[in-house]
Amino acid sequence: MMRLKAQKEIFVKTLEHEYPAEEVLSFFFLLTEAFFGIKRIDLALDPELEINENQVKKIDSALVRLKKHEPVQHIMGETEFFGLSFKVDKNVLVPRPETEELVQWILDDFSLENKVLKILDIGAGSGCIAISLAKNLPVAKISAIDISKNALEIARINAENNKVQIQFFQQDILQTEKFSEAFDVIVSNPPYVRELEKKEMYRNVLDYDPPTALYVKDENPLIFYDKITKLAKSALKPGGKLYFEINQYLAKETEEMMKKNGFKTELRKDIFGNFRMLKGELR
Repeated sequence: MMRLKAQKEIFVKTLEHEYPAEEVLSFFFLLTEAFFGIKRIDLALDPELEINENQVKKIDSALVRLKKHEPVQHIMGETEFFGLSFKVDKNVLVPRPETEELVQWILDDFSLENKVLKILDIGAGSGCIAISLAKNLPVAKISAIDISKNALEIARINAENNKVQIQFFQQDILQTEKFSEAFDVIVSNPPYVRELEKKEMYRNVLDYDPPTALYVKDENPLIFYDKITKLAKSALKPGGKLYFEINQYLAKETEEMMKKNGFKTELRKDIFGNFRMLKGELR
């Protein structure tokens, strides 16, 4: 047996040059809660709390992975998004808090509608957007597409775990000529990080998030936005809306592209003060 407090000190010391101190503590208690159901308050109330040899090994194993800057969410095998639990691994992006704001914007716009909404999520990944919408708009009919078969397997598991019905399809949006049905809402968080922006990114993103879900070529950074906007022009019902998560450095360019395609636009900042969300409505 070993005191959890002593294990915490080893954990903090090992990672002190890799991450900010408060983040290291956050990692420690995220892991103890995920692995053993032990919260920060439990250790505060009982400083003599002990863990067994197998539990020590589990924390030590996580420590090795954190030293390599593997995302803590991958180590836990899950993360929280919009109050729901999502399985994540190397095949999907770890959902970001900014994306929750995109989901909330759609809910604010449509939660009072008394019709059955048809919603399409392009680039489903873990399914976090589609599943969060399905959970909060229970009568909506939601479809989600992704190019990655592995990502869709994760998304299907997440839909089942969160008890929602979503139709998932494997599809390359860049090879799609048109959609066979019409939608009230089309939403997408497509790849938008340019190669030139890689130097700003943390190792846990660079080394572990799937590249096809993140990056675009410097010379054509709006390739997905342009394609999806053109498809949405013919696929949205009257009064339908298109929502994007966007690259903060290309906010104006993305908005101008949407306007040129006949959309009335609204640009919004995220919790960090960056232009991160864009809505379009056909004029």
